[in-house]
Amino acid sequence: MATVTATAPRTHLPGVLRHRAAAKLLLLAVVAAVLVPLVNARWGSASWPGALTVDLAKPLASASDWVIDNRDSHPLFVYFFGYISNAVVLAVRAVYLTLLAAGWAGVTAFGALVAWRVAGVRLAAGTAAALLACGALGMWVPTMQTLALMVVAVLASVAVGALLGLAAGLSDRMDRALRPVLDTMQVLPAFAYLLPVVLVFGIGVPAAVLATVVYAAPPMARLTALGLRGADPEVLEAVESLGATARQRLLTARVPLARKELLLGLNQTIMMALSMAVIASVIGAGGLGDRVYQALASVDVGAALAAGVPIVLLAVVLDRVTGAAGDGGTAAGRPRTIGWAYALAVTVAVALATRLLGALDWPGGWTLPIAEPVNRAVDWMTAHLYSGVPVVGGTADWAGHFTTWVLDPVRDGLQWLPWWAVLLAVAALAWLIGTWRTALTAVLAMAAIGVLGVWKPSLDTLSQVLAAVAVTLVLGFATGIAAARSDRVERALRPVLDVFQTMPQFVYLIPVVALFGVGRAPAVAAAVVYALPAVVRITAQGLRQVDPAALESARSLGATGRQQLWQVQLPLARRSLLLAVNQGVVLVLAVVIIGGLVGGGALGYDVAFGLAQGDLATGLVAGAAIVCLGLMLDRVTQPTERRAKKGA
Repeated sequence: MATVTATAPRTHLPGVLRHRAAAKLLLLAVVAAVLVPLVNARWGSASWPGALTVDLAKPLASASDWVIDNRDSHPLFVYFFGYISNAVVLAVRAVYLTLLAAGWAGVTAFGALVAWRVAGVRLAAGTAAALLACGALGMWVPTMQTLALMVVAVLASVAVGALLGLAAGLSDRMDRALRPVLDTMQVLPAFAYLLPVVLVFGIGVPAAVLATVVYAAPPMARLTALGLRGADPEVLEAVESLGATARQRLLTARVPLARKELLLGLNQTIMMALSMAVIASVIGAGGLGDRVYQALASVDVGAALAAGVPIVLLAVVLDRVTGAAGDGGTAAGRPRTIGWAYALAVTVAVALATRLLGALDWPGGWTLPIAEPVNRAVDWMTAHLYSGVPVVGGTADWAGHFTTWVLDPVRDGLQWLPWWAVLLAVAALAWLIGTWRTALTAVLAMAAIGVLGVWKPSLDTLSQVLAAVAVTLVLGFATGIAAARSDRVERALRPVLDVFQTMPQFVYLIPVVALFGVGRAPAVAAAVVYALPAVVRITAQGLRQVDPAALESARSLGATGRQQLWQVQLPLARRSLLLAVNQGVVLVLAVVIIGGLVGGGALGYDVAFGLAQGDLATGLVAGAAIVCLGLMLDRVTQPTERRAKKGA
């Protein structure tokens, strides 16, 4: 195999990269040798020195008091935020009343006909079955509440995202200005959006919808800008040569050419909006998310599962329908057989028929209560699987061992390190994978956590993220390699990954609470399950896209399958693997924070406590620390564009 690497056109790169990395580390060591003694002499402390912290409790408390005192009288709230709040309430109420007026049969018929129009009979049947299952679980009304919230939030998110994407797609200056904003919003966990919105709009539907818009609009903006910028220049030049104005070129050329990206943006926006609509139940969104949240608060796994299954069904149906629309045809490749007018007419006819029959509400005799049998199963697991299982031990034992042998040592090790050592480690990792600007951004983000006065809780959260990422990458890389090397494995994994990737974050807490109880280990387990599909998909795709010529060359020289993997596929798929690491880190952080609701502690608990108690200082400082932690982790694991080009 030495000959394979010697004949590759990039033989010199590994040595060059090693030399450059050594030079960076040497320069960083010199800087550290000069600065560390000065830092130790001035602030000799393992933890972040108190002299370098800023107490934001008083100014934030004052700001919170001012907002609360003026929310009902100040013109900004009365004539601006008040109108927005009223418009959101009226829109959600109108959609909700429309859904109730259509009745369970009308909504089911409309959903099935839309799926048939877009994707064919098979998905239409699946959509009808999913909606009927929501009613059979006794969750029809909460499902309609969530759906009404979703409709309004998605429409607003698409409008905001499309406008931002339009500006970024047509203007380089706007693209440069929006990019860091969208980057920050992408790494910001959903939980961190809630408290500022609650402060302005209070607990209820308006805050939930607006938090969802802030969370779900970035993918629409990014993909809209990408689609507009990726339009075929020859087509645009041909349209311009015909004398079309800028507006005509946009509407007749750019937007139609960007159709696929726009529909993909709609798909991603719907998925993120559904995920956030569930999380927003913490601030009074109601619907299915509220049922899950209340059940988790009382550790009622059966009730949580009864509300969680409809969320998953909604996510899968919406993902399939919008995905099929983005493909531009039916899933089976058949021509569309019905029109929108026909679908609407059938829906109206079904709704009128059920109204005349007095059967708008879901029939009480058609429900299938699963909470009690699920809770009995959980009780059985508690009695038989939590501990005392011969040889393998129980799930509680596994959680305890993971906490004792992994989480505690990692947390204690991070908190034992001097604060300047942590900053040096962050600088080294970020500089090795990027540029000095990347390293500076990561170090400043980490230093900001210390300045905010939440150094130890942030390191606790970081320890959970690192442990979860390590498990995710081991499982994800192994599974992704197996999927890339075997079509049978890839086909078997595809439906599983599809379901897991469309499930909202909140739902992952249900099974881990049932299996492991509450604590930091369950929060890590939920984060692993949530992040695993993305890592598997990106890894498998990256390995499958390796140049076949390189593999054929390796095979012709007698390389075994293992040698091809380690010496050809993995090195050539380096960028995809780094992207998998980056996405794994971002997704893990999002769920570790939500894990504060099930005993994860640290920053997640601080945010949840701030929300529950209306404590702006605690919640907002923890939210800002989450932003900084996410930004640091993103920079440490994401190669810069310049670096990526040099390594290409």
